[in-house]
Amino acid sequence: MSQHPIEALMKTAMESIKEMVDVNTVVGDPVETPDGTIIIPISKLTCGFAAGGGEYASGGDDEKGSENLPFGGGSGGGISLSPMGFLVVGGGHVRLLPVDGNNAVIDRVIDMAPQIASQLQAIFKKSNREEIKEETLYQGGV
Repeated sequence: MSQHPIEALMKTAMESIKEMVDVNTVVGDPVETPDGTIIIPISKLTCGFAAGGGEYASGGDDEKGSENLPFGGGSGGGISLSPMGFLVVGGGHVRLLPVDGNNAVIDRVIDMAPQIASQLQAIFKKSNREEIKEETLYQGGV
């Protein structure tokens, strides 16, 4: 069975997209700063692909079968690359710094949540220790 012309169109378009896109397109090459911090650019990649075609009869019934019908078709594809942010690794921390400013506040709060939780725990522990110390002093203890 011979290959249909649309298969060749699709194969060519997919090979071209494959050449354009690799993992380094989404996760960029890391950059190391003098203080040892590593910065990795992160991008969002969107791909689109379309192919189509048709066989056209040359007026009237064709007794020779569909193998001799003329074929017309086309294919196309495209990619869209948008920077999303930077992954910053250094000082014992990993942070994602977004590029767009719309979600920066929310992302920063989420990024700081573990620090805030540990600070609150320290405050409550200190407060409990002071209460226990005051109760012992009030009761005539230490």
